[in-house]
Amino acid sequence: MDRLDRKILRLLQEDSTLAVADLAKKVGLSTTPCWRRIQKMEEDGVIKRRVAILDPEKVNTKVTVFVSIRTATHSIEWLRRFSEVVAEFPEVVEFYRMSGDVDYLLRVVVPDIAAYDAFYKRMIAKIEIRDVSSAFAMEQIKYSTQLPLEYMILENAKSNED
Repeated sequence: MDRLDRKILRLLQEDSTLAVADLAKKVGLSTTPCWRRIQKMEEDGVIKRRVAILDPEKVNTKVTVFVSIRTATHSIEWLRRFSEVVAEFPEVVEFYRMSGDVDYLLRVVVPDIAAYDAFYKRMIAKIEIRDVSSAFAMEQIKYSTQLPLEYMILENAKSNED
């Protein structure tokens, strides 16, 4: 990975629909070498996939709920089962195992509180949970899918200037 790869990644994180020719021009490469770099980053798993980011209002998922879960069971089997249950719910868009007071944290998107209540009832019917605490987001102040690229380890240390 070098500074050109980082430039390519920065541009793709802003708009993954950029044509390779346009991307190449912006980073100062010809089309084929730029395409090869993208292919290599895809093969290496740096670029996992390219997606469309939807407007939650337009798809009626404007309510975001952060669900903190505590469990009485701390076993690999329970985690496997819980992961399977969570995977069944398209409303769960993020799922983390946590350190500290909370064992798991979910980010759930739904149209309204009634839809969240229905989701909650379906989830607790499938698996035993000791404690669930839900926090409804009042306002989204920042949302980004772009990862910071300043921490990338580059082949040439002086290219960290970009």
